[in-house]
Parts: sequence; structure tokens; C-alpha cells
Amino acid sequence: MPDDTIYEDLGVPSVVNATGTKTRIGGSRIRPEAVDAMNRAADAFVRLSDLQARASDLIADVTGAQAGYVTSGAAAALALGAAACIAGDDIGAMAQLPDTEGLPGEIVMARTHRTGYDHALRAAGARIVDVGTNDHHLGTGAQNVEPWEYADAITEDTAAVAYVQKPYTEPSLEAVCDVAHDHNVPVVVDAAAELPPVTNLEAFIDAGADLVAFSGGKAIRGPQTTGFLAGRAALVSSVAAQHLDMHAAEAVWEPPTTLVDPEALGGVPRQGIGRPMKVGKEELAGFIRALDAFKAEDHDARQREWRARSERIAATLDSVAGVRTSITAADKTAVAPELTVTVEAGSAGISATEVVGALRREEPRVFVGADDLPEAFTVNPMCLTDEETTYVDERIRAQFDA
Repeated sequence: MPDDTIYEDLGVPSVVNATGTKTRIGGSRIRPEAVDAMNRAADAFVRLSDLQARASDLIADVTGAQAGYVTSGAAAALALGAAACIAGDDIGAMAQLPDTEGLPGEIVMARTHRTGYDHALRAAGARIVDVGTNDHHLGTGAQNVEPWEYADAITEDTAAVAYVQKPYTEPSLEAVCDVAHDHNVPVVVDAAAELPPVTNLEAFIDAGADLVAFSGGKAIRGPQTTGFLAGRAALVSSVAAQHLDMHAAEAVWEPPTTLVDPEALGGVPRQGIGRPMKVGKEELAGFIRALDAFKAEDHDARQREWRARSERIAATLDSVAGVRTSITAADKTAVAPELTVTVEAGSAGISATEVVGALRREEPRVFVGADDLPEAFTVNPMCLTDEETTYVDERIRAQFDA
């Protein structure tokens, strides 16, 4: 592998990414056209509200939503989405956040949808109200959460219902939206890593979601620091009012009305809870170009390319004693054909945990997926080149041959 990346120049070991679009190792590779757009954006100025309004139109076009907004990652999208559901177009409430005293500050969420990422909702001041159980895992046939449990938890203090989209989550998003909308409560969906398939850009809006949070730095391959919201125009307008630099004289404050409704707000908002989540003109331009490219991509061809890489590594490891491989369909938590390598340490002479640790200590570091330890590790092909696939293949096999 080449040893002349910028990271070696900086005295930091680089990483060969065989674990997918993980933020902790830099997400994905930014598309060349996005990098070019960022470089060009750096040489000129623009009113960020104008650029956000343009991005809103493009996001609406590809998702079927009323509006969209570019954020500093999907977690920021969730935080801003929660803030919009709590404050609406009340600029006094916006200024009060994250203090939700006297405001509808509760977000209803199934226990089985809770993750560390829901901290983003709580950062806006929301208090999460858990519903449901873990009974499905007892094997009795019971479901973890039923639609009536959402209805029972919604009160006058409810700002939203939060839903984490994965192929295995239940009840269905449609059922949850029906219940929430019967009570005039919006539904916010965390779909950060749910691309591809490209059809998911529209699927959650079609199912009734009011706001959907996606990552811009994973499969879309925009700047790693970007995410975006798609959803109802009124909620997106609240997001913009709480995120954009509003430190302006009211007499000359003329935000783009397709994004912000000054009449509804009744005045210039203070710097909102989103101010620490700034998105620069370079990231905005890069994201717009990346979203265009992602939409136009041949996604079937990309899936075939990813599967071929997983199959190459599987073919090498299938002959190793104590090793069993399988390739997942894109229906689990991964959105690409991912290779699972199960290791019987007694026969292989090394455990899966030892393989993962040894690979991470090499230079360059090789990162494979560790979510299935101690029995197995995974190889995700999304961020690998053909050259890197060969290198990963060799380095994994070397651990068993040592």
C-alpha cells in the first residue's frame, strides 16, 4: 500500500477502511466532484441562507418532501429536528432552549429504538419517554412495542415521536405515523445510515414521516461533516431559524422566504441552539454536488462491485482451518454485501478478537468490523478500492498463517 498519504506526512498512521462508513475512521471518501465544489466555494462568498434555500429545493426534489436542510452531520439533524418540534415558529421558545420548562419537551420513543445517538434529541432539551418492552427476545411471539403504547404515552407535553429506521425495527413506520398524526404529533426518523438503496430517499417521507435525518458523509460521499433533514416545510423553517446566523438588524433582515417565513416568526430570532452546529459554504457546495452524483449513480452496478470484493476475500479465507465465511444480503444493519468471518479459535490458532486487534496495530492500520466479536468479524467493501481489497485479503490471511 502507498505510504505517502497526508496522514503519514503529519506523523499519523493512515487506515485501510474495511469496516464501512464509520465516523471514527473518517466516514467515506468524498466524491471528486464534491471536493472540486468545495475548493471553488472556498474562493468566493455567498449568503448561507441563499445556499441553504437552494439545497432545500434539491433535497425536496430527490426525497419528495416539502423542504430540506443541510446540517453538520446526521446527529445535528436530529438535534435540530427535535428543537423544531419543540419550538415551532415561537422565537421565544427558540431562545429558551434547551430549557423546556413550560414547553412540550417530551419525545416518545420505543425502548428497542433507543441508542447512544438519541443523545442528540436530548441535547435540544427533550426528555425521552420510553414505551414498550424487550419481550420479543423471550421467544414468546410477543412484540416489543404495540401502536397503542405510543398513543397511550402521548400527552400535551409531547413534542414528537422518534423512530429509528432499521429493517428489523417494529412497529412499521406507517403504523407509528398514523398514531402520532391522530394526535397531531410529528414523527422524526433517524435514517442516518439507511442509504443505499436510493429508494430510501423517498420511502420514509412516503410512509408519513415529518422529518427524516440522513448522513451526507456516508454512501452519498459528501463532506463527512454533513447530514440533512427532509420533511415538512414548517419544521424545516424552524430548523433554519434556529441554525442560521440571525445576528442581523431587523430593518434589513430579508431571509429567503422559501426557507424562512419572517411573518410567522414575528421578529428576528436570537442565535439559536443550532449555532454551534455551523455548516460552511464549502460543505454546502460539496454536499449539493455529492447528492446530485449519488442520485445519478448506477446503484445496481455498485452493489455488484461490492459483492465481488467480498467474494474475493471469502474465497481466500474459506480454505483456512477453523474459519467459516458468509456474505450478508443488504438487509441487516449493513447496506452493502458484507462478509462475516466466523473464527473457531481452537482450530484456527487465533481468535477473531486477536485478528481484529492485530490488524489495527499494523501500519497502515487495517480496520475490519468488530460488532460481532468475540465469535466473528466483518469486512465491509463500501470504502475499499480494488488495490485495498487485495491488501486487506493478504493481511487477514497473514494473521492465520502467522
